Amino acid sequence: MKRTVQTRRPSFPAVPFDQHLVPPPGVRWHVVCGDEGHWRAGMYSPPEASASEVVELEKHDCPELFLLVSGQVTLVVAEPGGTREIALRPGVPVLIASPHGGYCPNGPHTGVAFVVERDVFDTEYRSVEEWMRGAGG
Repeated sequence: MKRTVQTRRPSFPAVPFDQHLVPPPGVRWHVVCGDEGHWRAGMYSPPEASASEVVELEKHDCPELFLLVSGQVTLVVAEPGGTREIALRPGVPVLIASPHGGYCPNGPHTGVAFVVERDVFDTEYRSVEEWMRGAGG
């Protein structure tokens, strides 16, 4: 079932400058910081361990950048005719605009990706099946 979430300012926490920003472990998505009117950044570490466990995909109304920090994270993206998996590689950013979700192939929260996105956007969530039927994708 389709649902839409609006992300509006303030969309990131106030944090001290010139210090380490340590996200909590074992969390799917944690917004770390941002620059109001421009971007926000966070750490993504999904609990799913395989593509078959990814039952919902999200699509922002703007692209977002993923960069592998540690472990392994694979993104699942919906495309015409099916889904495709993109295994993130260390030091190689990927700009995602399609409906997407992700998993850690070595087990829940064993990989972490750094993500940069706008600080104001709308996100549409649908099941993988709904995206594959072309419902609004």
